[in-house]
Amino acid sequence: MQSLGEKVLDEIEADKRLRKRLAELLVTEPDVRLALINAVLTDIARKEDIRELRSEMSQLRGEMNQLRGEMSQLRGEMSQLRAEVSSNLRWTIGTILTIWGATVIPVLLRLIGII
Repeated sequence: MQSLGEKVLDEIEADKRLRKRLAELLVTEPDVRLALINAVLTDIARKEDIRELRSEMSQLRGEMNQLRGEMSQLRGEMSQLRAEVSSNLRWTIGTILTIWGATVIPVLLRLIGII
């Protein structure tokens, strides 16, 4: 068996017009209005909060641009390193072939009797 309060609440929940009327009655009371405002204020972003957020976002954009620049610089340095390694590898192979040609080939030619 439902109490009278439960019946009233069920009636208010079922009827949109009653809900609206109850809300209007509650809002006209200064104490209730103040309590509602205070309850809602905690969820509202203030202009100062938005300014701070914009400032932080601007700072993050600057940091991201700086990182992009550093990444671009690193890519350039990596490309330069690749070129240097490739050049050094060619020099090393050339030096090895020259030394091999200057020492091993005459020995082989002497072994087979050409020299």
